[in-house]
Amino acid sequence: MVDILVSSYPLFLKAAWLTLQLTAVALVLGCIVGLIIAFFRISSSKPLNYFAHTYITVIRGTPLIVQIAILYFGIANLITLSNFWAGALALAVHNGAYIAEIFRGAIQSIDRGQMEASRSLGMSYPLAMRRIVLPQAFRRAIPALGNQFIIGLKDSSLVAYVGMQDLWGTALSEAASNYRQLDTYMVVGLYYLILIMIFTYFVNRLEGKLSNGKKTKKQTANDSSVSA
Repeated sequence: MVDILVSSYPLFLKAAWLTLQLTAVALVLGCIVGLIIAFFRISSSKPLNYFAHTYITVIRGTPLIVQIAILYFGIANLITLSNFWAGALALAVHNGAYIAEIFRGAIQSIDRGQMEASRSLGMSYPLAMRRIVLPQAFRRAIPALGNQFIIGLKDSSLVAYVGMQDLWGTALSEAASNYRQLDTYMVVGLYYLILIMIFTYFVNRLEGKLSNGKKTKKQTANDSSVSA
């Protein structure tokens, strides 16, 4: 295993960088999709609500590999997608369904009185949502989003089956050439573990930073009330 780790590290480092690029693009797009679908889910419009519910049901009820295959092969007659963008869009659509439910739960967990108070001060609904509700909802959603991002990173391995040389795709190629499947798969598992540990570290740092900021604001408010 050690000799494979040493001899093949240039290939795996390049593949790891590609995996990170794919995951980053997919998660950014997934957050955008998820936020839009979350607004549809809490909307009073029945068509929008129905569309969001159907989207979440279909995406959560079908395997990701099927979604990747449909985007890569199924719509080739309409538009040609590279394996990178087919994988990124499929991951974005897939993660968007789960992220939508995370955002929806976080938004609905905010006390409705805050929205009512904001509206009574003359704020429009979008402005109150952007300035008052969403910052708090995002803070509450961080732990669940972090878990979903880690799942998204691991799910990115499925793009190997449409010919992309990400970490798993590179491992499959290497194992086919060196006939040492177990050692090669252990090496690629180590790379995934390192990436996820780094990812987890930054998510925890962000969560801690937001928590500390919240505590500081509460302490300032308490000090002001005592001084008064």
